[in-house]
Amino acid sequence: MLLELTIKDFAIIERVTISFEGGLTVMTGETGAGKSIIIDAIGQLIGGRGSADFVRHASKRAEIEGIFSIEDPVNRELNALFEELDLPKIEEGTVLLRREITNQGKSICRINGKLTTLGILRQVGQTLVDIHGQHEHQRLLQQDQHVGFLDRFAGKPVEKAKKEYGVLYKQYMQKRKQLHQFSDNEQQLAQRLDLLQYQYNEISDADLSPGEDEELLEEKKLLENSEHLYNAVRGSYDALYGDGKGLEWVMTAMNQLSEAAEVDDKLASLNESVTNQYYLLEEASFSLRDYFETITFDSERLQVIEDRLSEIQQLKRKYGATVNDILEYASRVEEEIDALSNREQRIEEWQEEVAALRKDLILEGTHLHEQRKKAAGKLEKAIQTQLKELYMKDTVFDVKIDTGDLESGDEAITKEGIDKVSFQVATNKGEPLKSLAKIASGGEISRMILALKTILSKHEGVTSLIFDEVDTGVSGRVAQAIAEKIHRISGNSQVLCITHLPQVAAMADTHMFISKESKQNRTITRVEALSAKDKTEEISRMISGVEITDLTRQHANELIAQADRMKEE
Repeated sequence: MLLELTIKDFAIIERVTISFEGGLTVMTGETGAGKSIIIDAIGQLIGGRGSADFVRHASKRAEIEGIFSIEDPVNRELNALFEELDLPKIEEGTVLLRREITNQGKSICRINGKLTTLGILRQVGQTLVDIHGQHEHQRLLQQDQHVGFLDRFAGKPVEKAKKEYGVLYKQYMQKRKQLHQFSDNEQQLAQRLDLLQYQYNEISDADLSPGEDEELLEEKKLLENSEHLYNAVRGSYDALYGDGKGLEWVMTAMNQLSEAAEVDDKLASLNESVTNQYYLLEEASFSLRDYFETITFDSERLQVIEDRLSEIQQLKRKYGATVNDILEYASRVEEEIDALSNREQRIEEWQEEVAALRKDLILEGTHLHEQRKKAAGKLEKAIQTQLKELYMKDTVFDVKIDTGDLESGDEAITKEGIDKVSFQVATNKGEPLKSLAKIASGGEISRMILALKTILSKHEGVTSLIFDEVDTGVSGRVAQAIAEKIHRISGNSQVLCITHLPQVAAMADTHMFISKESKQNRTITRVEALSAKDKTEEISRMISGVEITDLTRQHANELIAQADRMKEE
């Protein structure tokens, strides 16, 4: 769960640090006080699209930092993800996310102190926090998003089938693209063949050997330093061999030590060691002599090597960083030349490969389709149950799954599978099923979202759920049902909720009030956790508006008492 959030110079927020608890935390306050800005800041912390507009006026950068407490089994999954992404290990079940946005629009992201990319921050952040606001409403109305909702509900069976389908889909699309490129433009292919033939001939005429550049560089180094090398090796030999030189002194030491060893046996091993070292040095001196006698300075050979290296360097600029890279490139070129030269035969072979891959892909897609159908039936029943609790008992919810015409073309084959998934509803008895976007009101969409989230929250494993005015368009007993539903969700995950409904606020385990004030001609947002008395006052304000009366306080206390009874059940 989110333990602490610090926001600095973000929008109208100068600086605020908020500590969070588990369960349901409700945020209320006047419109424009900054409630949604706090949610926007969390969105940026988990990898949302940044902008210089988020930076407070006259500030150089906005800073957002969040501390998360992670418990099993999420901890095990996150540790595996951190290891895969080469992030610092999670210590004591705590993750620290930090993001800075400059007034130039640039982002600086850190996870547990390590500088990382926005993409990695997003990948980690979205496993920790799930934000649901107006954008989620829009997603639910977009039919192409429905397959994602269904797959998330279905879990591992669909995930496994989708992964297997995805591997084949990638192979199929690559081979299909290759075939189309190979078939379409004959003039371009002819030009390509000429280019490849020229490249192959250029590399072939060079008659390269694997590792040749490294061998030539080593030989060049020896030739360029031959005089210095000769002097150094000859000097080493002269220091060892000759009258009054090193070996002669070692021999003297060896002979005298040999005589001493005949008197004292304790010197035998030392004598043997010195004797061995003498013969090793003698052998080394002979090797040094043989070596320096072979050293010659061959200026013609050096010029040949330099010319050859220059030729190789020209090839490297075109075809690879090393001779081995150039030879590998030549091998690929040779294969492509062969394919282009035997174009008709290759096209026929590749057509057969594409057809075989397509057949296998449809089989995998059909398996994925069957898994989705099983999940769809379960999702329909689960949604119906949730909607009845949200006073939509007459609503019929249907998950429609169609497969396209697989025989006529590839339009029905997508990276998501061969299915078109759409959520259909009938909100009143006797009405036909229609697309969700065509018949659902704002309040009904809010309840649909809440029903889906109630179900999906058990499958997704995120540590914190955020609802940004998900209760829009409802009131009365429906508002009470939504309040109870949100609190039930908080039994599985930490829930942060921005609301204008007193019923939801009464259900809060922690109630935070967001306000703003002017200070030195600047607007400052404040966040405070309300006491029991202050909570009653705030709920009274939410009930009555501007004027708070004894009656509204009584009503607020009744709502809080009712919420407390519900929590105890």
